[in-house]
Amino acid sequence: MDAHLLIVDDEEIALRNLQHVMEKEGYQVTATQSGAAAVALLEKQGFDVVLTDLRMEGVDGMDVLRKSQELQPQAEVIFITGYATAESAVQALKHGAFYYIAKPFRLDEVRKVVAEALAKGRLRRENDALRREVESYRDGEGIITQDAAMQRLLDMARQIAPTDCSVLITGESGTGKELFAKYLHRQSTRADGPYTAINCGAFSEQLLTNELFGHEKGAFTGATALKKGLIEVSAGGTLFLDEVTEMAPSMQVKLLRVLQEKEVLRVGGTRPVKCDVRVLAATNRDVNEAVKNGSFREDLYFRLNVVDLHIPPLSQRKGDIPLLAHHFLLKYASRMKKPVTRISDEVLKALMDYPFPGNVRELENLIERGTAMAQGDVIELAHLPENLRQSGETHFSTIEGRMPTLEEQEQNYISRVLDEVKGNQTAAAQILGINRASLWRKLKAWRGEAPDK
Repeated sequence: MDAHLLIVDDEEIALRNLQHVMEKEGYQVTATQSGAAAVALLEKQGFDVVLTDLRMEGVDGMDVLRKSQELQPQAEVIFITGYATAESAVQALKHGAFYYIAKPFRLDEVRKVVAEALAKGRLRRENDALRREVESYRDGEGIITQDAAMQRLLDMARQIAPTDCSVLITGESGTGKELFAKYLHRQSTRADGPYTAINCGAFSEQLLTNELFGHEKGAFTGATALKKGLIEVSAGGTLFLDEVTEMAPSMQVKLLRVLQEKEVLRVGGTRPVKCDVRVLAATNRDVNEAVKNGSFREDLYFRLNVVDLHIPPLSQRKGDIPLLAHHFLLKYASRMKKPVTRISDEVLKALMDYPFPGNVRELENLIERGTAMAQGDVIELAHLPENLRQSGETHFSTIEGRMPTLEEQEQNYISRVLDEVKGNQTAAAQILGINRASLWRKLKAWRGEAPDK
């Protein structure tokens, strides 16, 4: 073991006995009989665990604890004392000690407590490293990605955010369309104004009209007071219309007028109200098809689609799966106050093999479930739904009753990736982590074609 322990006790026999036991356990041990000497050591060397007596002349154990927290906050401090009282134990733990052991102690107890203190420190370091890794791929506005296509989208979003133009964000459900809408708002000159979002598919035409346009007092039965709609409320900011293609045709006409005239007419109103709002819209449908079949107005489409941001599904950016999974792990472990800090290799493999029809939203749900189900510090296969467990447990498929060769396994995996991306070799190469030329050469060799000279 590489763990370094500092043992502090003014009783030499007790000190040497404990040093001997800990060295036999494989730990590197530095021992001293003086609290002052311990503080000096803390200023010069790094330690993983400090075991200190409580009562000592001059610099006592509480002084050592305070100095350790100041100089090496990552080190856990364990008190071992012959003057144990309930009050002193409470005070030690209250001030941040990991544990409090009364003399005479059992060696097994000390071994166990030291191992637990080291495990806690290791988990903290892993958690910090994981947090740093996730943050290194975070764009600063909540979007976590290392995918090249997503990075290009973010670059485009940065360019168009300050321009105030309308943007249509397309992509499958769960890909993160609203994240991009919020990103555009926060990067825009309207960032200090309101951001308002509404799902157009969640309301009837009448309710959606009332929500977006508001109404005058007395406009209908029950309209006892003037109500400003979301378009008016969002003045100076951004309005995000999710699932905009679900709007009824009559609503589309009204929205088109808002975009053209920059004004809104409340239900029951006679005088339009000027309204400076930027409109962002999103849909998971094929908009061109909706325009073609007449369910979505072409003129509204052109008004909304000044810039189109198409977010690829998670199945086409599998390199983001481990990053996103760890991001969600940190989020839910913190929210649930659970010491879950890792995802097993088997779980990661199962996630990488899974097609994710529900995209990022489905991945988040899986990690939330895994965190809730985990008994220790690791999300295991047993914590996933049955369909993913089967995927993770099936590491190999036999060929004619035998285990496949490495080349056959590679060929099977590449074929699966190509199926996922519908034969797009550029996308497949990106997922596989190789360049397109290398993929092309492998495919050519498997077809029995001569390699290029």
